[in-house]
Amino acid sequence: MKAVRFFLLFFIAAQLISCGKSEKQLASEKLQLAESYYQQGDTTLALQLADSVQNYYKGAIQQVVSAGQFKKKVYGELLYKAQDELDSVKTQLTALQKNFVTEKTEFDRYTQFIHKRQQFQRRWNKSFIQIYLDERGEIYISSNYYGKQALDHTGIRVYDGDLQAKTEQIPVGSPLNHQSDFMNMKWEKVSYTDGKENGVIAFIAEHADRNLKAVFLGKRYYYIILEKYDKEAFVEALALSKALKRKAKLEQQIKTLQSKVG
Repeated sequence: MKAVRFFLLFFIAAQLISCGKSEKQLASEKLQLAESYYQQGDTTLALQLADSVQNYYKGAIQQVVSAGQFKKKVYGELLYKAQDELDSVKTQLTALQKNFVTEKTEFDRYTQFIHKRQQFQRRWNKSFIQIYLDERGEIYISSNYYGKQALDHTGIRVYDGDLQAKTEQIPVGSPLNHQSDFMNMKWEKVSYTDGKENGVIAFIAEHADRNLKAVFLGKRYYYIILEKYDKEAFVEALALSKALKRKAKLEQQIKTLQSKVG
């Protein structure tokens, strides 16, 4: 927004100062300035100046053509950078995905990524915090309790010393708060979707080197120590989430730039 305001003020001032100059001269000056800003790294202002040549100096045919060529050059270089970054992101994705298995059931709209250390067959009879990720990079967690007595838990708090993060409450009876009996044991699973994890994901990933604990909050409290491999799952899932989102953004950016380059 500041760049746009600056450009408008500059354009008006330039018009007042250079009333005696020809359209061709004014257009040439704008192009030189656009090149200067581009060399300084201000791509946005450089493209705005090139646009102004095409929009306001249509009589300066040579400069209008040059402005179009300049824009294609800029977009072409931006396209190259985006493609180069996309290659790097894909390499990162390949490395990260090795720690996950993918699945897509008839109930899933998107492919799910499940960390190998948090697969159901490994952890069904454990109390732990699980992280979920889909192909869009969307991420959420669930708190899974397995024990002899029901907790009716509605949230969790993860902490170490004075540091802590706490989920929102998911009331008993909510579709996101599931309870069942299994082999005379109680099983509870509370899912924190759509941001209801309230920063717990980032907290665990940021403090994975600490001795993190979690308390299941309900009619009773239940405490666990987060396993090293669960904390690593959070770190890797968050990294994969960011990479998947970056990949999608770059692919859209590349598509747009390709249309501009022609």
